[in-house]
Amino acid sequence: MQYQGGCHCGNIAFTLEAAEPITEAMDCNCSLCRKRGGLLWFGPRAALRLTTDPAGVSTYQFNKRHLEHHFCASCGIAPFSEGVDPRSNQAMVAVNVRCLPEVDLAGLRITQYDGAKV
Repeated sequence: MQYQGGCHCGNIAFTLEAAEPITEAMDCNCSLCRKRGGLLWFGPRAALRLTTDPAGVSTYQFNKRHLEHHFCASCGIAPFSEGVDPRSNQAMVAVNVRCLPEVDLAGLRITQYDGAKV
């Protein structure tokens, strides 16, 4: 399933290739996610292809610096993060499904993740 995503102003745009339709997302309560309000879908990094100039992507890291949280310096929207899956040691992406217009947010099964305790 292919999705088009990005930030509000269009400086960050990407294509996401998911093996199947996105029906689940994670709601994390870490100090960043709690304030940002994203709903996350995790997949292989290779599933996301940036379609705009990478210069439009700003990055923030905090705490143990395991993830690169990407956001738009112009509009402030954070459409995705990158890191390494600790279970497989493979490059992964965490996409904010709120930045994927084709995803029916009301139909998602939301899993709570206690990132505040990690």
